[in-house]
Amino acid sequence: MSTQMPVTVLTGYLGAGKTTLLNRILTEPHGKKFAVIVNEFGEIGIDNQLVVGADEEIFEMNNGCVCCTVRGDLIRILGGLMKRKGKFDAIIVETTGLADPAPVAQTFFADEDVKRQTKLDAVVTVVDAKHVIERLADKHGHEAADQIGFADVIILNKTDLASEAELAAVEKAIRRINAFAPIHRAERAQVPVDALLDRGAFDLQRILKANPHFLEIDDDHHHHHEHATSFSFQLDKPINLERFQSWMQQVSTIIGTGLLRSKGILDVAGSDKRYVFHGVRMQLQGDVGKPWAQGEQRISQLVFIGRGLDPEALKAGFEACIA
Repeated sequence: MSTQMPVTVLTGYLGAGKTTLLNRILTEPHGKKFAVIVNEFGEIGIDNQLVVGADEEIFEMNNGCVCCTVRGDLIRILGGLMKRKGKFDAIIVETTGLADPAPVAQTFFADEDVKRQTKLDAVVTVVDAKHVIERLADKHGHEAADQIGFADVIILNKTDLASEAELAAVEKAIRRINAFAPIHRAERAQVPVDALLDRGAFDLQRILKANPHFLEIDDDHHHHHEHATSFSFQLDKPINLERFQSWMQQVSTIIGTGLLRSKGILDVAGSDKRYVFHGVRMQLQGDVGKPWAQGEQRISQLVFIGRGLDPEALKAGFEACIA
């Protein structure tokens, strides 16, 4: 697993500030080297003197970073980058402002070569603190909501343009869609690089150590919201892995594109290692994780984020997977 290149998907609605954030990642002296895949290189707005040399699609930067344009197939470009492995520390994929991040994220599950060589580390969503509530209410609201619901990390940007009361309302709206992703407030996208990258976003144990209340949801949480909502469940009894995998396939088939994300850590019957599971839409993936520590309480934890979810049915289904 350690040989896989970590990939961060950067998304956010038009005007939220992700281009500014990308500029910061590329130009600030953090000592790290990134390969950055963008839709069109010209959209980044990087000063010309930063470009050292370029072939048709891959641009080298004078700070050691590499930039690519996606005019064709993302899988092909990732394959080209992997031939340069060792020249950068991580990959960042920037999506367009109106893009659903799901197809990009699914790339890292669907193609065997990509799955073997890379690891989807986190989806980072940039949110405009001043306009997001208005954005969620307009005709493109489902796109903005899906970007928030998909996030493992949320950058609440342009906080200097909103009052504390407005920021509190925005964070409440975000929490109705995604109850779990950490929120970083920012002005002009000033966020430490280590808050965005190498997050290990599917490691629930790491998150729970930092925030023991991570899995708690308010009682007034909406079960059927027109946008995305999030629910979590935990069990203190071992899970039958085969039954769980079969059930998750059923869940993803029945809910379909309404299921944005699923992730969890399971205590599997007969195994002394935790099972780490995550899904992007209908693409599901799991792998054996680190061993349970001696004396550690073994708890299976599962998170769903999506639209039209039935928490009672999901809870009953999960409980039916108990060995």
